Amino acid sequence: QVQLVESGGGLVQAGGSLRLSCAASGSIFSINVMGWYRQAPGQQRELVATITSGGSTNYADSVKGRFTISRDIAKNTVYLQMNSLKPDDTAVYYCNADGFLLLVWGQGTQVTVSS
Repeated sequence: QVQLVESGGGLVQAGGSLRLSCAASGSIFSINVMGWYRQAPGQQRELVATITSGGSTNYADSVKGRFTISRDIAKNTVYLQMNSLKPDDTAVYYCNADGFLLLVWGQGTQVTVSS
């Protein structure tokens, strides 16, 4: 089993930055892909960014050039650096781990961008 603990959300003004962290523990060897998703009120959960065990990254078009996903293998932690934040980025952000017989979600962290 894998556990995910997110941190780093908060309130920021438009144009500001935040960094989210997702620390994984447990059977991390079974993880193939980790990612960040977000869900705004009344909206479906959507992909923000993913990073594979090989280090390949993928981003939603809406965040390309503003957000960066990265990882610290030694700390079993994935980060989402969010720059040039917009009010439309306001959502609960969820960390996700996907792998062999594995699909785990974190508890979510609120990001609020004020205009």
